[in-house]
Amino acid sequence: MTPARVLIVRLGALGDVVHAIPVAAALRRAYPHARIDWLVSAKHREILDLVPVIDRRLVVNDRGDASGGTSLVAAVRELRLAHYDIAIDLQGLIKSALLARLSGAPRVLGFSASYAREALARLFYTDVSDPGRGGLYDPRETRHVVDLNLGVLALVGIGAARAEFPLETPPSAAARTIVEQTGGRYALVNPGAAWPNKRWPPDRLATVAVELRERHGVTSVVLWGPGEESLAAEVVAQARGAAVLSPKTTVGDLVAMARGAALMVSGDTGPTHIAAAVGTPIVGLYGPTRPVRNGPMSPLDITVSRDAICQCHHLRRCRAARMCLLDIAAEEVIAAVERRLAAEPSRV
Repeated sequence: MTPARVLIVRLGALGDVVHAIPVAAALRRAYPHARIDWLVSAKHREILDLVPVIDRRLVVNDRGDASGGTSLVAAVRELRLAHYDIAIDLQGLIKSALLARLSGAPRVLGFSASYAREALARLFYTDVSDPGRGGLYDPRETRHVVDLNLGVLALVGIGAARAEFPLETPPSAAARTIVEQTGGRYALVNPGAAWPNKRWPPDRLATVAVELRERHGVTSVVLWGPGEESLAAEVVAQARGAAVLSPKTTVGDLVAMARGAALMVSGDTGPTHIAAAVGTPIVGLYGPTRPVRNGPMSPLDITVSRDAICQCHHLRRCRAARMCLLDIAAEEVIAAVERRLAAEPSRV
């Protein structure tokens, strides 16, 4: 039976929402006339405004802060009025699974206990996807999280769906400013991350920026998010004129800037995944998360990783005496940058 109404539940975070967009794209391709809605946290709805295959974005304030959105109780009431045929929980938390179940959909899809982020979430599903390689964080699991998400769709007869990221590019004053400042030849450098152990030192990023200018005449634009402006300014200060500070950006600005960039150098963060989704060449820096699971999907992109020696996998703060990313020297990243630019010279 072809579903007429489908609900996707992925509340956050930004990069995880980006990694779930191919599920919406595959559903739209398989069911062009279905209504496809998405339940998202108010903090992360902005990226979904750029996804044309979604019919409705249901925005919930699940943090109890001033970020906007409706209350959880009101969200459940609204969900039940939609009469969904299928609800798909791609978050794997008890909260997200419960919201999917409370939608009233007769079929609630999600991951098996070993692949859900919280094992008890599985209790709320009627249909379960079990990829079967030990678990979400098991070293034997080498598939990308995008492919794991798409695998859930086998439960509704959609197999071998390819990863598509339909993202519109809005008008962006920030992107126009960057083009004017750099002459249109720029790289994006991102020193920030929500997890402190995903941040590579600013002085090393500055060294990369200097080399990009000297070898390729490319100016680095240093991105920053809330609370990260001083970190970005430190990169600019040490880059000897090779880098400029980005204006304050929205998610739409990031999409526009990424589409015009020759390269992005960053850790495992939401902006990185946005850039990868729109095809920006990436050099990614990885430690507490594994690039095989969370890295850019293009075979041309390069990751410099220390996940093999990391002692704090999937933990927000480092437990080791020395953070593993500190073992990555600037010279190693510069070499990776050279290889990535050589693979797509038309971007420089």
